[in-house]
Amino acid sequence: GKPVVLVHGLFVNSDHWRKTLPFLASEGYHVFALDLLGSGYSSKPPYDSAEAQALNGENGRFSDEFPEILPQVELGTSNGKGVRIRDIELRHPTKSPYNFFTWSELITDFCQEVVRQRGITLVSNSIGTSSALQAVMDTPDLYTGVCVVTPNFRELHSAEVPCAPLSMPILRTVQKGLRELGQPLFDALATPTTVKQILKEPYVRREAVDDT
Repeated sequence: GKPVVLVHGLFVNSDHWRKTLPFLASEGYHVFALDLLGSGYSSKPPYDSAEAQALNGENGRFSDEFPEILPQVELGTSNGKGVRIRDIELRHPTKSPYNFFTWSELITDFCQEVVRQRGITLVSNSIGTSSALQAVMDTPDLYTGVCVVTPNFRELHSAEVPCAPLSMPILRTVQKGLRELGQPLFDALATPTTVKQILKEPYVRREAVDDT
């Protein structure tokens, strides 16, 4: 069948597609799902380790032709009624290898080494969408397109946050604190009851949220 690769979103892994996989297979598709670096069954090296930095998709990506800051980009608004002009920073603010470029390269590597077919359709959810779209932009001959399911497009990016010169330093301080000291908070919130309640918010079919 035609190849389809499922790309999960934030805080989940390939198990997110456990009900989608058999359905698409029954329709005749050759279906795969992968775990992005740092998620599920994939490796999770410390972000500042030599291993992680060697995998960083930002390595060698930027040049004069592809700068790390895109100046004066016209952006639409969520209500579709206006535009904003912003400089777009493409690098991860903390130089973390857990970024969309790394994940996009992982998707393409997976397709080339595991799927080993062309004409692949990517099906993406949440932040997996940015990585899937980047993969298609980088290697267009490998793919037929992207089917997007409830995407997330970096709402915390400096181009999206109001009063970024003032708010971003505060936001990044909070994020840094959570990375360094947030494990007890994570342990307190990462309970089956809390996770199940959070997952019921974005999904219409709440009965699909189970203990799996």
